[in-house]
Amino acid sequence: MDTSKWLVSIFLFLSATSHGAIQKTTEHEIQHLLSYVKSTDCQYERNGTQHTGIEAVQHIQKKYDYYLGDIKTAEDFIKYSATQSKISGKKYKVHCTGLAEQTSQNWLMKELKLYRQSTTTNLKR
Repeated sequence: MDTSKWLVSIFLFLSATSHGAIQKTTEHEIQHLLSYVKSTDCQYERNGTQHTGIEAVQHIQKKYDYYLGDIKTAEDFIKYSATQSKISGKKYKVHCTGLAEQTSQNWLMKELKLYRQSTTTNLKR
């Protein structure tokens, strides 16, 4: 095998390997966020109606399944699946006891940041 074909083969192998690792990491992050929503005591507001975490995650999962082809990162997941109504355009909100109302996007981005910090800390141990 000549050098150029060998280099192309190595590049393709490394690209496929790193792409798979990114996808696996992203899937772990998304599953964590779904679990976080499902287990929350906060109320998730969609179009003026408040829902439990279990109800919210059912809706978010449907949107996730629909937009799966557009989702490459956990941030994409939040953007497409858990930020706002595609019909009304209204942003989803989260109401937690003792805290100010916040958008679901901010709430989930904070949790994603904490999750990433915790997984990074665990990898360093």
